Amino acid sequence: MAKTTFRFRDTVAAYDAMMSGIDAGRFAPVYLLMGEESYFIDRIAERIAATAVDEAARDFNQLTVYGKDSDAGQVINLCRQLPMMGARQLIVLKEAQQLRSIDKLALYVQKPTPTTVLVICHKEKNVDKRSAFYKGCAANGAVLESVRPRDYEIASWLQQFVAQKGLAIEGKALSMLTDHLGTDISKIENELRKLTVSLPEGTQRITDADIEANIGISKDFNNFELCKAVIGRDMGRALMIADHFARNPKDNPLLLTISALFGQFKELFIVNYLGWLARYRGKPFPSDMDLMRLLHKSTTFFVQEIKQNAANWNNRKVFAVLGLLREYDAKSKGIDSGGMSDGELLRELLLKIML
Repeated sequence: MAKTTFRFRDTVAAYDAMMSGIDAGRFAPVYLLMGEESYFIDRIAERIAATAVDEAARDFNQLTVYGKDSDAGQVINLCRQLPMMGARQLIVLKEAQQLRSIDKLALYVQKPTPTTVLVICHKEKNVDKRSAFYKGCAANGAVLESVRPRDYEIASWLQQFVAQKGLAIEGKALSMLTDHLGTDISKIENELRKLTVSLPEGTQRITDADIEANIGISKDFNNFELCKAVIGRDMGRALMIADHFARNPKDNPLLLTISALFGQFKELFIVNYLGWLARYRGKPFPSDMDLMRLLHKSTTFFVQEIKQNAANWNNRKVFAVLGLLREYDAKSKGIDSGGMSDGELLRELLLKIML
């Protein structure tokens, strides 16, 4: 049987379903929350802690233990106790990846106590899915595999997150956030929470000006504008932005800039290659909707823009630029950099791309 790959979108769907059940008061006896992305693990554990046990009974029926300070036997004993002054008790096991002999919890999860809700927060990695422990959690409780998003997945999640707050976000504002904050969901959520509190009453759309005013990302000097200048062959504008980055290196890491440029040129390469297949191999060129899905874009507007830009960059040049970006990615990490600063490396890279 082929191995099934669990993807970020699967995590989001499982997270939403699990949250809906919790909000409706349907609690599983065991929750195994595992994986590299801590955001979803923390949010579910927090929601269960806020709702599973009545506030008046929490001092008696709610307990948090830590894996490094416990063992499987102690956790099982706590779970098998009966609740005091309430219908259920809640045991939250944090840092479960540090629990000694965690596989021994299989003895409990194969037949959990119906009056106990056990939440197991296993971060950094998954438990062994072949183990009796995992199989017991899956059969008798609920399991969340928390996968980190890839760079192309974060924008669609962010749009949905903003929509849940009754807002929309402009394309440039979206790019400013994702280019600056990367795929750190916790950091993005924290910045957006502060932003939504600061927005004037009645605001329905987040703009680049809102991002600049409330999060501190310049709407004129950012990776979105740099990529736009480079693709448009506006050397003066590109070097002006690079100079701003050089003066503010902590706010504009070179690695993120190179990643943003690489994403832009990769899209040009894909569109040009599809055009080559259409011209010389007789394969139909994809529709804008198909390209939108292929390039992981939220609207066909971005697809149209990429197609226009691709016409100005032949794939021989694009391929050379991708090679330069790989070279300077290594230099940004100290490999054959010659002691140059990030600002100097970026300026040199841009000159090589544009010339």
